[in-house]
Amino acid sequence: MKKLLASLLALAMICTLGGCSSNDNGGETAGNDKTLEKLTLEFVPSKDADVIITGTANLPELLIAALAEEGYEVGEVDITVGTSYDATGEAMAAGTIDVGWLPGGTYALYSDEVDVILTATRNGLSNDSENPSDWNGVENATKKDGPQVTYYRSLIYAAPSAYGKQLAEKVNNGEKLTWEELDKANWAVLKTSSSAGYIYPTLWLLENYNKKISDLSNVVTLDGYGTAFAQAAAESVDIIVCYADGRNDYEDSWAIPTDSADATGKAGLGREASIWEELNVIGVTDGIYNDTVAVTKANPEIYNEEFITALQNALIKVIESDEGKAIFEVYSHTGYAKATDADYDGARAALEVVQN
Repeated sequence: MKKLLASLLALAMICTLGGCSSNDNGGETAGNDKTLEKLTLEFVPSKDADVIITGTANLPELLIAALAEEGYEVGEVDITVGTSYDATGEAMAAGTIDVGWLPGGTYALYSDEVDVILTATRNGLSNDSENPSDWNGVENATKKDGPQVTYYRSLIYAAPSAYGKQLAEKVNNGEKLTWEELDKANWAVLKTSSSAGYIYPTLWLLENYNKKISDLSNVVTLDGYGTAFAQAAAESVDIIVCYADGRNDYEDSWAIPTDSADATGKAGLGREASIWEELNVIGVTDGIYNDTVAVTKANPEIYNEEFITALQNALIKVIESDEGKAIFEVYSHTGYAKATDADYDGARAALEVVQN
């Protein structure tokens, strides 16, 4: 009886607050309401959190306007940056974050609880060589002026530490590194769900040495690429891994004092020479399918066909505008294409290899 009374009381409260409906009024339900009090967005920390928050400051206004054109009234758009890739995936799985920008590997890990709606497109780099020495030196500095692509690579970089310089010199002389030489180095990687920061570097090690990152003797796991570049600049590690070409994003901050910041707000890393000379590529992975925009499955207001279509259209409209292009430049995204879960079967297969 107590359970029955509690259920009836809960139903009464729902009807009072949100309104109840029946087939007599055309089947309208609260689930079909096109008003959202709040929409929560989260970005993974593949760039410094301050840089992401600053760069996306105008996104709420643009997205609210674009969703209004799709018939949805959104009261507030809240943007946060996850403390790690996994933290964003877990928050989306729990339903505390509605929409997340996830790399393919992170999406693959959480795809039972989240669903992809868009794939990013980006300008390819001027360099796409599989030969690591082709990426090194000021004369080979990459530019973001290639054709639109749906993939990117991860690069394995030798830091300007004493041992990192030895590894770089050997690669630049056309010699292949041995497993023993790599195992002797101090590595910095990201968490296991990061495509460029863990999964594809592991696949590179498997392909070339039949070994994994987990087989290395000296590995530290970092919270993001900004920390990785800081560790490399401080010569605290010998090898870092990052998307290609992360040096573009840290070129300015690399060579300014640590008490200064570049135009995007990145703290100076205190080096004097060019990043293109000091941070040398020693390995190039296979292509990685581009980042996702994904939605939680835990919130019916978000995870329904009508709202997903509206959100897809709205984000495509935003990124097609000049202001939107500037916002998503923080992730090197130049466009969005509608996507399906099957597009990331390859990412799931890669993740399975790494986990097993």
